[in-house]
Amino acid sequence: MLILKKFALGPIINMMEKREVHIADQIKSAESNRKEAEKYLAEQREAIQDARREAKEIVENTKKFSEQQAEEILATARKEAERLKETAVAEINQEKEQAISALREQVSTLSILVASKVIERELDEKEQEKLIQETLREVGEEL
Repeated sequence: MLILKKFALGPIINMMEKREVHIADQIKSAESNRKEAEKYLAEQREAIQDARREAKEIVENTKKFSEQQAEEILATARKEAERLKETAVAEINQEKEQAISALREQVSTLSILVASKVIERELDEKEQEKLIQETLREVGEEL
């Protein structure tokens, strides 16, 4: 029994103890790897959440920027429309003044024409006054 213990059981027990230590080390290593994998997974989940937050912020910032640009474009368009309106009003007023000026020239021409007719006819004072009043009424209706 002693010889069996020394030569057979001893080396088997040593081998089993070494095997037990080796298995325990592998279990510890696997546990350590599992914890490291869980830690890495948690970090990856957090990174994904951060990326989602950043993407959401980028989308919101882009939306705000586009709305601001749209408002600026509208404001510019309104200013341009107002400027065009003012230019058109100024042109209308200028053309109106030109038309009034032309009308005054026509009135003076008509006055000269009436005066020449009066001189040609050599009317008495009453008829001259009547002719002037009629001409003025006609000119006034045209204005």
